Amino acid sequence: MPAPVVIDTIPGIRGAVAAARAEGRRIALVPTMGALHPGHLRHVERVRELDPTAFVVVSIFVNPLQFGAGDDFERYPRTLDDDVARLEQADAVFAPSVAELYPDGGARVRVSAGEVGMTFEGAARPGHFDGALTVVAKLLHIVAPDLASFGQKDAQQLWLVERMVQDLDLDVRIVEIPTVREPDGLAMSSRNRYLSPTEREAALALSRALAAAESAAAAGADAAAVVAEADRVLAASSGVEVDYFALVDTMTFSPIADDHRGPVIAIVAARIGATRLIDNARFRLG
Repeated sequence: MPAPVVIDTIPGIRGAVAAARAEGRRIALVPTMGALHPGHLRHVERVRELDPTAFVVVSIFVNPLQFGAGDDFERYPRTLDDDVARLEQADAVFAPSVAELYPDGGARVRVSAGEVGMTFEGAARPGHFDGALTVVAKLLHIVAPDLASFGQKDAQQLWLVERMVQDLDLDVRIVEIPTVREPDGLAMSSRNRYLSPTEREAALALSRALAAAESAAAAGADAAAVVAEADRVLAASSGVEVDYFALVDTMTFSPIADDHRGPVIAIVAARIGATRLIDNARFRLG
């Protein structure tokens, strides 16, 4: 396939989408912050599987609204040329500047992530999810896709995006993409490139803790025992500063009751050196 066209203005991407719709094509959106890895490319592959004739737009935008004080906005990798070269299955890359999306320097009106947006990642990064939902809402309005894909690796963000779509009656189907992992189990992330070889080895504690929790659940352990098994793995791992490990309800993204039975999401966040990583797993208790 030819290389995707790169568009950096809102009128430009709207014009390209309108032309595709005039041809009878559906629109698919894959929102990213760039620094693409095979996990991102799986999003493009998946929407192509769902609709081979879709007009696929990949957005690449490092969104300042979702970075707080002490976050890595300035050093977040920006690799647009390399990213475009990897997007052979996309039709268009929407790569606006900050000034294009936020001409007044920022969004004066923002989407609120509510109570769930203030827990876990939201507690560690105040305002993060308000910023993330605001830019997602803008992209959905600008591109007006029929399909938009989001990864299960960012479990809390995915839950909030799906809730926003439901609560605001947005006419888009959210496609969930399972977490793509390295052969040794490490969840693919653009931030993995920050890790030294020693730190990368230490980062495997996250996926190992999740695997231990899932195994304990499969063996019939209750919630407390599942968490204890994960905590044991994390405590035995050097170089890992754990922020949280928790089991949350898939419907509410709130901590489960001690006697919970049914599906859960195990979520974990930890700092490895200067890099903060998250991961999760979905399984059943009982």
